[in-house]
Amino acid sequence: MFLHSRTPQLPTPEQALRGRPEPAFAVPERHTVLGTPLLGPYPEGLEIADFGLGCFWGAERKFWQLPSGVHTTLVGYQGGYTQNPTYEEVCSGLTGHTEAVRVVYDPNKISYNRLLQVFWESHNPTQGFRQGNDVGTQYRSAIYTHSPAQQAAAEASREAYQKVLTASGYGTITTELLPAQGRDFYPAEAYHQQYLDKNPAGYCGLGGTGVLLGDPFETNWGASCPTGLTPAPTVD
Repeated sequence: MFLHSRTPQLPTPEQALRGRPEPAFAVPERHTVLGTPLLGPYPEGLEIADFGLGCFWGAERKFWQLPSGVHTTLVGYQGGYTQNPTYEEVCSGLTGHTEAVRVVYDPNKISYNRLLQVFWESHNPTQGFRQGNDVGTQYRSAIYTHSPAQQAAAEASREAYQKVLTASGYGTITTELLPAQGRDFYPAEAYHQQYLDKNPAGYCGLGGTGVLLGDPFETNWGASCPTGLTPAPTVD
């Protein structure tokens, strides 16, 4: 019913596919660009940020291309109900997940505010269940936070970006902004990881509004994140 609906809609927990207790596929050990472990263990002092901003192929590249501070990135499925989903299941609209990018970063080298700036400026967060020509609940904009400090910073940055978007003629931000706790991140299949490194001419539907948020080092988007890696399951 969701796959053929004119207007995408999220399933309820009762309608969602059940999934499986274990992953249906293996995840590569290392990042093809950064050479770091995808699933850890990660060095002490690193933190985790989770974002959904449309097709995760181009979204992941935005973060691994940052000049410093990003330890590793990986793509997966988050924010839904189905355990250990496959790509085909997520695309059916029956899992509730969005395509997400997990960024493991060093807060001593790059701030969470800087990652938020990349997030907001790299897509159009006012489109609901779509990004450009990509339509479906799996393309919705989302931020899943790992601490109260991240939540405060994300909320403040959303408010700041809404002001400049409104001034530029855009509508209301539809970004889902929720704690990551209880919203497991399930790594995607091997061929999705660093897809645009393996396929430089591959599809990238990512496109921002052209509206800039501003310098993250000159703004106050909430408290800075405390040092220390936010615990996260390896392959959940």
